Amino acid sequence: MPLRADARGRFGEFGGQYVPEVLIPALQELEAAHRRYWNDPEFQAEYEFYLREYVGRPSLLYFAQRLTEALGGPKIYLKREDLNHTGAHKINNAIGQILLARRMGKKRIIAETGAGQHGVATATACALFGMECEIYMGAEDVERQALNVFRMRLLGAKVTPVTSGTRTLKDATNEAFRDWVTNVRTTYYLIGSAVGAHPFPTIVRDLQSVIGREARRQILEREGRLPDCLVACVGGGSNALGLFAPFYEDRQVRMIGVEAAGEGIERRHAASLTAGTVGVFHGARTFLLQEQDGQIRPAHSISAGLDYPGVGPELAYYRRTGRAEFVAVTDAEALEGVQLLARTEGIIPALETAHAIAYLPKLAQEYGPEGIVIVNLSGRGDKDASIVARALEEKLGS
Repeated sequence: MPLRADARGRFGEFGGQYVPEVLIPALQELEAAHRRYWNDPEFQAEYEFYLREYVGRPSLLYFAQRLTEALGGPKIYLKREDLNHTGAHKINNAIGQILLARRMGKKRIIAETGAGQHGVATATACALFGMECEIYMGAEDVERQALNVFRMRLLGAKVTPVTSGTRTLKDATNEAFRDWVTNVRTTYYLIGSAVGAHPFPTIVRDLQSVIGREARRQILEREGRLPDCLVACVGGGSNALGLFAPFYEDRQVRMIGVEAAGEGIERRHAASLTAGTVGVFHGARTFLLQEQDGQIRPAHSISAGLDYPGVGPELAYYRRTGRAEFVAVTDAEALEGVQLLARTEGIIPALETAHAIAYLPKLAQEYGPEGIVIVNLSGRGDKDASIVARALEEKLGS
């Protein structure tokens, strides 16, 4: 069973509701709706219908034989979230929250997005159900994720570039919160990761846990036992928690979250759990990148989806209690991860996912051929093709 937040919406010291007073009734309304409908058989049946008939679940658990042979260590299985409609795990959450918003009578949906996959998933769900949709996206991410911007607009969403601050995911989230405060009665904020004030982290975790529930059943069918280790990249934490949470009580299963080390931990990076400190960010107490005076430090990653200076409170608790381990992979190593998976398995991963792939050579040294590792392949690499091409050209040129 997954870990549950306490009555104050906390996982130990992490989480809570550090928001303007005007938002407390909206959060209470959202928590009550989630509690009511998550346990409603009719809601679950509808959610499962769309996951099956529209998203294409269950996603495959694929044995990566050539990758396994290349690493010379444990059996590597890939949880193929890249095969979902829209190309990533984000659609699991978007569909579920749209169904919740409809039951709450909300007519307008807003969301933040970094790499654009959550924006695309939200725009897709809004188009499916005929909902008004506005996506906030950092101006820098609008430029480097032009394909996803086009997809969102084609689906009927309004994409609003955010030019303040670092012009990335942090600032897009700030703008989405400002919009929600202003339009809270009519608007549903469909947050994309397991971050923010309670109950957002729990809602996203619950909806994404379909990943781990499926993986658990599939590996038992294939191997007759649980895996030795789970691996997932970590930005805000939704794909990691989606895989990890259903295994939380299986203490023999190791969990490794891979953050973005960017240019290196001593330089610019986005590794909040590896090198951050505890503070309050986007409505919750968690690990984040901050200066000594509490100002948020700009994050950096070649991956727009990992370019976030904080992390969800549940993963912060996992780190504090030692239930999961967290490591960091540089931009250069992530590029190697893209090439490793592409050339061994014919699968081009998103740059986010490539961080998890890049850690596998180190992990392979710890396990023999009887070991089993599941990697959450959270998204496909179409959106990052131009970024990867440019980075590899620069690398060759140097």
